[in-house]
Amino acid sequence: GSNDAIVSTASLMIGVAASSASKEAILVAGVAGLVAGAMSMAVGEYVSVSSQRDAEQADVERETRELATRPRAELNELALIYVKRGLEKDLAMKVAEQLSTHDRIGAHLWDELGIGQASLARPMQAAWISAGSFASFAVVPIVALLVAPAAARIPAIAALSLVSLAALGAFGGHLGGAPLGRAALRVTLGGALAMAVTAAIGRIVGVAVG
Repeated sequence: GSNDAIVSTASLMIGVAASSASKEAILVAGVAGLVAGAMSMAVGEYVSVSSQRDAEQADVERETRELATRPRAELNELALIYVKRGLEKDLAMKVAEQLSTHDRIGAHLWDELGIGQASLARPMQAAWISAGSFASFAVVPIVALLVAPAAARIPAIAALSLVSLAALGAFGGHLGGAPLGRAALRVTLGGALAMAVTAAIGRIVGVAVG
């Protein structure tokens, strides 16, 4: 979301700037891109995570029904899972019985379906985080526009955006234990390509309608 915010907003602003538009028009494009992108991210994430939540809730309801209608079969099913993990049959049954006594639905959800009650999908939380992440980093090219002189708007937007992308790429590589240089280069080249293409299109359109 952070990378997308920088690339899409900077590319949009550079495309508009390449058409010889005024600073005000470029700023409007950037702000519009920020708002539209944040809303798009929020809605997309909400819909996606809501679908995940619906699926998880359906699993919870189904497992609850099965535990109510055939508890012994479900207990045997849980014990079989532990047998497959390496426990002896008798010990697996004892573990299943003890876990079921403590939290029957929780044990079945976690060991059968990999669902934890505390980790159920939260659509609204995901939507706000996505929107906030996008909006925060979409500000980067807007700041570059506001501080750059008129003759250096495009280079300033591109430079600050690419530096930010490189930093985010390196940070992502650090979090994932990947080589920092490769991660930074990958996202920086992708961003540079997007900005170059939109700049060319903006220039062509600007000449055509000018």
